Amino acid sequence: MDSARLATTDRIAAALVAARHARRALAAFPGPMPASMAEAYRIQDAGLSIWGDEVAGWKIGLVGAHLREALKAERLAGPIFRKDVRAAEPGVKVVFPVFAGGFAAVEGEFVFRMGEDAPSTKTDWTDDEAAALVAAVHIGVETAGSPMPMINDLGATVVSSDFGNNFGVIVGAAIDDWRGRLDRITVTTAIEGNVVGTGGAQTLPGGPLAGLRFLLTHLAERGRPLRKGQLVSSGAITGVHDIVAGQSSVITFEGCGVIECRAVPA
Repeated sequence: MDSARLATTDRIAAALVAARHARRALAAFPGPMPASMAEAYRIQDAGLSIWGDEVAGWKIGLVGAHLREALKAERLAGPIFRKDVRAAEPGVKVVFPVFAGGFAAVEGEFVFRMGEDAPSTKTDWTDDEAAALVAAVHIGVETAGSPMPMINDLGATVVSSDFGNNFGVIVGAAIDDWRGRLDRITVTTAIEGNVVGTGGAQTLPGGPLAGLRFLLTHLAERGRPLRKGQLVSSGAITGVHDIVAGQSSVITFEGCGVIECRAVPA
């Protein structure tokens, strides 16, 4: 990469990180929007180098159908930081932060907890091979968030550059016999008592394990292979549901548990 492009990458990453640290909204993307997923992940990597917190796991998102052919990507990835991992307990409402003036959403998801390190050079995976690395699958919620209120309108490259539009994950109970049950679990998301989405594992193209296979390959290619104990948020099951500070959400995983949460200003 030439020095001018490298400087631009570093400036964009620094601006995105500064806005997140300051909890300050951004009215526009702070520079030329990345034209490719490779460029977006270079910005993400530059941001990771200056963020100052351990990567506790990764979120998986979908690239908009209208962009997949041009970007040669169906899914995208972003880091989940240690300080943004929250545990859910039955009957307890989990409080999570949102950017005032930015973007915020709740997404019911299945969360893989890795039981082994992934081989650093393996880039071709089957469902069975990927599943063999998993210690448990939990019910969970991705708390999506960005200083840019329009982030999703700007597309997958901008989303990927800003840490995948992630602002944390809430991890609930483990699912018994997850491989046998995952496809039969209905998930419902409600905000302020109104149901805003319903779905299941089949909502995700190829199912949650297809997302895990993608991530294993993607991270190996970036030199960041998945590690034992890391979490993987598998993708939005009922959709991406906007939420604002003061609102509460209840995400129900039929037969597995309920996660209650409330958004507060960051």
